[in-house]
Amino acid sequence: MAVDMNMNVLVVDDYNTMRRIIGNLLKQLGFKNVQDAADGSAALKLLREGTFGLVISDWNMEPMTGLQLLQEVRADTKLKALPFIMVTAESKVENVATAKEAGVNNYIVKPFNAETLKQKITAVLGAF
Repeated sequence: MAVDMNMNVLVVDDYNTMRRIIGNLLKQLGFKNVQDAADGSAALKLLREGTFGLVISDWNMEPMTGLQLLQEVRADTKLKALPFIMVTAESKVENVATAKEAGVNNYIVKPFNAETLKQKITAVLGAF
């Protein structure tokens, strides 16, 4: 099945610059509808009000972390199957294991480029 490049993609990060960078990378890859949120709480509100095909979320945010957001998404019957990619500056094995246990679909360590992002998205959604 082909990836729908018109689906809504939600980028969650407490740093505006990082949201803008990831959004620009997604647009370079061909995604047309990229929205963003500055923290997990705002992201959860958007996810519950709209329809999204992918979440790319930072791990370290306040007041709701990316891991807490992932746990909320997986516990929500409407959202539990939503593809979720975690972004973090830390590559600790225990963090990767914790994210996998919580149901993350993939994991990206900062810094990364468009090719790395494409590989991670392809692993989750299929080739595009």
